[in-house]
Amino acid sequence: MMTRRHEGRPHRTRADYERGLPDYHDPTAGFGGAAPTYSALTLRAVLAAFGLVFAAGAAWIGFANALPVLGWAMVVVALIALADLVWVLYRKWRGEPG
Repeated sequence: MMTRRHEGRPHRTRADYERGLPDYHDPTAGFGGAAPTYSALTLRAVLAAFGLVFAAGAAWIGFANALPVLGWAMVVVALIALADLVWVLYRKWRGEPG
């Protein structure tokens, strides 16, 4: 079976991830001699964990005070925060700095 390679995109190795990938979302990267930015994964993990704890607490308060709409909305937010936290921790486990 032949693997596909995307035209114009370099093949990334584990060493590339360990060094960190330049932020391709930054339209001003390299402008005026500035170095490209790197992801702040630790900050993102802390914020996702805070969001998860806050949303879980708010969901519990919502259900305890007979506010099911608030409770279910916070359950959805907590699940999104959990998914984000899992993804960030996977990226850190893979070796990306930040």
